[in-house]
Amino acid sequence: MNDLRASHAFCERLSIVEARNFYYSFRLLPADRRRAMCALYAFLRKTDDIADEPGPAGLKSIELDRWRRSLDDALSGRPDDWPGLPALAETVERYQIPAHYLHAVIDGVEMDLKPRPFASFDDLSLYCYRVASVVGLSCLHIWGYQSDGGKAEALAEACGVALQLTNIIRDVREDALGGRVYLPQEDLERFGIDPAELAAPRPTGRVRALLEFQGARAYDYYRKAGPLVYRVEPAGRPALLAIVGVYRALLDEIVRRDYDVLTARVSLPGWRKLLITLGALGGRFLRVPESDHEPVLAEVPRCG
Repeated sequence: MNDLRASHAFCERLSIVEARNFYYSFRLLPADRRRAMCALYAFLRKTDDIADEPGPAGLKSIELDRWRRSLDDALSGRPDDWPGLPALAETVERYQIPAHYLHAVIDGVEMDLKPRPFASFDDLSLYCYRVASVVGLSCLHIWGYQSDGGKAEALAEACGVALQLTNIIRDVREDALGGRVYLPQEDLERFGIDPAELAAPRPTGRVRALLEFQGARAYDYYRKAGPLVYRVEPAGRPALLAIVGVYRALLDEIVRRDYDVLTARVSLPGWRKLLITLGALGGRFLRVPESDHEPVLAEVPRCG
């Protein structure tokens, strides 16, 4: 029991330092669910760090394989030397998170070790599912939800795509400089763009048009994901609203800058994230609509 408490404490400390303002969204949850979110976040952070650390892709792949075995060992009740795994294993068991979601996260990170073009949006969607949608699916189990015949899960997948597309648009220059292009080749060709243009210090008109196209796609996925908030238990809704609110506000800021994400990295000040998070508290009291045709998450007023 002491080891489990120490593991949860480790995950919370890591979340406070690394999750930064997103930790505030965790604070909107009851204590047990907040600890679970910290355990999940710590696993995600550790997985990303393996891929981001210096070194050849081959060695990182070996390390990710070892990490997979450590994950499976922890979920089977066997100890490991990484201090966050006991808390993760307890969270997975308590909230019945399917283990294949966690393996999908590792699969997604592994896709980044050897960057390859995404020929179509369907190809990119698989990547988005692995690095973002399965995270949302895992969160559903922690927050509590009504599946409604799989509708909630489908909405969570759409929400993950919206969030990841926002990340891709924001980080397009940084990724291009690192040799990674996440925008589908079919879209690059549609707008007549050479991938090298994405690494330029300022966007051309063609690049702005391409990013606007992707932004419209992201907004469409936010709209599709809207009814999800009503299928999450009241205690979990503020966390969902806070996370989505911050990402949508980030996309709104990108639009305000006319999709100039090359000159400087777009971000939100901490006070604005905090306002969005505080505004999400009212999510606990949302009236569940009688049909999906009523106003949904995409239309809920957003602070900032």
